Amino acid sequence: MIKINGVSKIYSTTSVALRDVNLDIKSGEFVSLIGQSGSGKTTLAKLLIAEERPTKGQIQIGDWDITGIGSDEIPFLRRQIGVIFQDFKLLPKKTVSENVAFALEVAGEVSRRIKQVVPELLEIVNLSGRGNRYPYQLSGGEQQRVAIARSLAHRPKLIVADEPTGNLDTINTEEVMQILKKINEFGTTILLMTHNRDVVNRLRRRVITLQNGEIIMDQSEGKYVL
Repeated sequence: MIKINGVSKIYSTTSVALRDVNLDIKSGEFVSLIGQSGSGKTTLAKLLIAEERPTKGQIQIGDWDITGIGSDEIPFLRRQIGVIFQDFKLLPKKTVSENVAFALEVAGEVSRRIKQVVPELLEIVNLSGRGNRYPYQLSGGEQQRVAIARSLAHRPKLIVADEPTGNLDTINTEEVMQILKKINEFGTTILLMTHNRDVVNRLRRRVITLQNGEIIMDQSEGKYVL
């Protein structure tokens, strides 16, 4: 699913975000990438969705080498990758249903299909019946679940979740993680980027540790992170 070979991201001689990163994630895996702020997690997320380009190295998603992806191809790439951020990025003047539908509308999906898909997505994230509410009427956990539903709009094979529980309390964090696990059980590959070791330890899945832009540990499923 994801193959990263010798990737570095260098902004200047004094600012190196990633150093010679090699990573292979198989289809259907749930992988946690952990590291403190500044370790390079967010930079890696940006490379995967072509928001940034690597200084050197190769990035492959599925059969697609995105290392030198053209600007006209980026929208197609991002329809294949669901992205979840820490700050939700919901449109405040649109309802829950409209926020999810918007991801389909911009891709030119027909209205009949949108009306069918949106309720299905809201059901997956346990938000059936809240489609007419606005973001300000929801809790932080509910807003993040809307963001997850939106990320599923194009039925992506890969979800990149960058600190999705960073703004949530323990109860909402657990609910979001249970939803991500359910999505993974459908066969979707999940790459979770977090600094929360408790979340990672409860998952007991593969854990990759990033420090100062380098992978320093790659632990198999069932290992605890100290």
